[in-house]
Amino acid sequence: MELLELLGQRWVLRILWEMRNGEPLTFRELQSQCEAVSPTILNTRLKELRENGFVSLRDGGGFELTKFGNDLISSLIPLNEIANRMKKHLDRS
Repeated sequence: MELLELLGQRWVLRILWEMRNGEPLTFRELQSQCEAVSPTILNTRLKELRENGFVSLRDGGGFELTKFGNDLISSLIPLNEIANRMKKHLDRS
């Protein structure tokens, strides 16, 4: 249940999703991609994601998903596909 509590926090899934391409992102790049997130919230979420082993901070700068984080994203891709199908279905209604 701890995982669901973490993933249920505002901005957590969006931050992870923005990092899915595997390239390290700086704090500013993440903030830009997440548009409306405040710096305080982004900092807090990144700290929580690092503490839980999903994200790491590279020595040269930038945040990236760990293997654990990539495994999580891989498990979320089917959920994204279902969400896309659901959206198409609702758009036709």
